[in-house]
Amino acid sequence: MIISIASGKGGTGKTTVSTNLAFALGEGVELLDCDVEEPNAHLFLQPEITRTEKVDTPIPLVDESKCTFCKKCQQICRFNALAVVGTQVLVFAELCHSCGGCMLVCPEGAISETGRELGVLNFGHRDQVGFINGRMRVGEAMSPPLIKRVRAAADPDLITLIDAPPGTSCPVIAAMNDTDFVLLVTEPTPFGLHDLQLAVEAVKLLDIPCGLVVNRADLGNDNVFRYAESEDIPVLMTIPFDRSIAEAYSCGRLIVEVMPEWRQRFIELYEKIATIVNRSKAELCANS
Repeated sequence: MIISIASGKGGTGKTTVSTNLAFALGEGVELLDCDVEEPNAHLFLQPEITRTEKVDTPIPLVDESKCTFCKKCQQICRFNALAVVGTQVLVFAELCHSCGGCMLVCPEGAISETGRELGVLNFGHRDQVGFINGRMRVGEAMSPPLIKRVRAAADPDLITLIDAPPGTSCPVIAAMNDTDFVLLVTEPTPFGLHDLQLAVEAVKLLDIPCGLVVNRADLGNDNVFRYAESEDIPVLMTIPFDRSIAEAYSCGRLIVEVMPEWRQRFIELYEKIATIVNRSKAELCANS
């Protein structure tokens, strides 16, 4: 099972939920930190990093001695990563999405591929919990290619928990797409509700079942709960605004370690998710 833990906005407690859920489940679980622009799950899970791997992405390399400057490569590139200027081909590496279309259309075979560094993958574990995170190279503009590499490195035999980036843009879609369930984390504030609505619309487009965790649930008002009810989104867990929880977070510690009674609550959260996923798959099979 692949579960993506996402949120419409930052600071709702998404990493808190993903790290505590992973640690509570223990053996047979792997946590992927796909917030590659600013990964922080390792601060709480504190894994032992055993291996680091550099990640490159292919970009075009033009041999101008073969090039006839026909501009076919420029015309096919929807991202404007190539420009033919007189008798020179300019390659804007940061705009390239590594689709390979320019190589396919070049009639002279003048385009090959070279690598550009995206960042690194870190592999490790905390006790029986597997851990992978990605860290983007400073100055890199596009995170989805690195997010996809983090996800591709996951062990398919394990329960995979994805700590997604905040927001609803391309990086979040890359972290949520092709998962079995999206667990949305929000807070009962006007900003929390507004950005939750955006996240729910994104999940609807992907046609993935979802549920809700409301953090700091005893603050604000009940508009988030009323919205969840109107959209038929189950609230699977509420986390109170509790000083002990806040202190644990500020010290980089897991709730389930500081307050052992929360371990069972996170296990029950997973069981609720598994029930929804199994029901959804059964309905899909029945309708196919």
